[in-house]
Amino acid sequence: MPRTGGQVLVDQLALHGAELAFCVPGESYLAVLDALHDAPIRLVTCRHEAAAANMAEAYGKLTGRPGVCLVTRGPGATHASIGVHTAYQDSTPLILLIGQVGRDMLEREAFQEIDYRRMFNSMAKWVAQIESAERIPELLARAFTVATAGRPGPVVLALPEDMLVEEVEVADPGPYRPVHTHPGREELERLGELLEGAERSLVIVGGGKWSAQAAEDIVAFCEANELPVATSFRRQDYVDNRSRVFAGHVGVGIDPALARRVSDADLLLVVGPRLGEMTTGGYTLVEPPLPKQALVHVHAGAEELGRVYQPTLAIHAGSPEFAAAAREACVSETQSPAPRDWVEAARADYLATLEPVDAPGDLNLSEVMAVLRQRLPEDAIVCNGAGNFATWPHRFWQYTSYRSQLAPTSGAMGYGVPAAIAAKIVHPERTVVCFAGDGDFLMSGQELATAAQENAAVLFLVVDNDMYGTIRMHQEREYPGRVVGTSLTNPDFTAFAASFGAFAERVERTDEFAAALERALAAGGPALLHLRVDPEAITPHTTLTAVREGRAERERTETV
Repeated sequence: MPRTGGQVLVDQLALHGAELAFCVPGESYLAVLDALHDAPIRLVTCRHEAAAANMAEAYGKLTGRPGVCLVTRGPGATHASIGVHTAYQDSTPLILLIGQVGRDMLEREAFQEIDYRRMFNSMAKWVAQIESAERIPELLARAFTVATAGRPGPVVLALPEDMLVEEVEVADPGPYRPVHTHPGREELERLGELLEGAERSLVIVGGGKWSAQAAEDIVAFCEANELPVATSFRRQDYVDNRSRVFAGHVGVGIDPALARRVSDADLLLVVGPRLGEMTTGGYTLVEPPLPKQALVHVHAGAEELGRVYQPTLAIHAGSPEFAAAAREACVSETQSPAPRDWVEAARADYLATLEPVDAPGDLNLSEVMAVLRQRLPEDAIVCNGAGNFATWPHRFWQYTSYRSQLAPTSGAMGYGVPAAIAAKIVHPERTVVCFAGDGDFLMSGQELATAAQENAAVLFLVVDNDMYGTIRMHQEREYPGRVVGTSLTNPDFTAFAASFGAFAERVERTDEFAAALERALAAGGPALLHLRVDPEAITPHTTLTAVREGRAERERTETV
């Protein structure tokens, strides 16, 4: 039967298992919207394309399947680019579908025309423009395959609007099949030899392509071999934090004891991370190109192995496949006291970081986190964007199940709100909490409208210190007292949230939080708690004044 290009496209999305799509509607892809009217795909309409792309990216993180985002040409595509960039740096499968000007208008700088191949070339795994409706099945199958193969990532397809209304007779292919890579026997034997000869081994897991089974397998492998395991930046849910071998997270705000442990290790087994700037402390904990530690690097993308570091052993394999094979093949029957002591010391250092700390002001976020750990269910999904506020959930929350952390390794602000809404849509039965700074929240706070529209009962915790805290901290460190551009004038966040029909309450003291939390959780819909914190409380371990005075003291010392 003849179908329009728009109908063929939507049929392919359904064929390949898409159950949700996120969009801001546009006239450039009306034929697709019309086909979605009768499709078995739930369409979530957002208030900004950046939020739509971030929701699709969060869906990809949650499910391991490509999130689907639809936006219009020009401004719609440029707004959505932030989600594409996050998907690329976070190794998340994503498919961005962009309406495009008609084919007869191309190369004329028509209304809202952009060459998307050039625009997205450096931040997507593959970018294409579908010139013929007959090729939609072929190119959609390729898009799903590319987005999930090797190192996962985003694919961008431009859709000329006249192509979408063409009628064609074309057959549908079968559903795409993800490509998996497995470690070889010789590689596993060599790994066993390296582990047997090491006294201070450390495992670091992260990157894309993980699973609940992989989380179970890697813990079993590490416990059997007395190996401390840490997670890379914003991948803390890859390991049950309650395991006796869990040693913390390697990323921004790394615990100094864990940083020393990375440096002092004689063998690093890195499963999944690219070993980028955040995981290596700016390439200082692990020095390129030849680390002082013996390095076993496991990665699903062959192009990443040897890209920055020359490993002692490179293993081209998916992380779940490696974890399963390692659990089965590399188990030591006896362990010397030295590795066991190494594991116990690493665990003790991690547990010490969970203890509440003193903080200036009436509201102590470390004690707020203690209340949340006690009250929220273990499978709660914790989301955040970027900012110093995120150091509190990163340090004081314990992630016990995969997938329960949604946060951008790309460092993108405005991510937490849309990610939390997507999480609640995907898992309505689970508690979803979004941490957001005041600056971070207002980059996507309009999506409270989407939360209300979708009846997504997310708990939003807005940490308000009247400034862009991360940049202010760096200002005070590099240019003490010369504050410019980082102070914020904020709205009444409770009134803002209430205007969308959400429950909202202001919390100014630590002892007020527990009761306010109970009221928010009982509200039955979106809820926001406005947490007023002292600007001095810039991180869990220092204050703004200490940062400023520390720079001044260094300058005095250098002068002398």
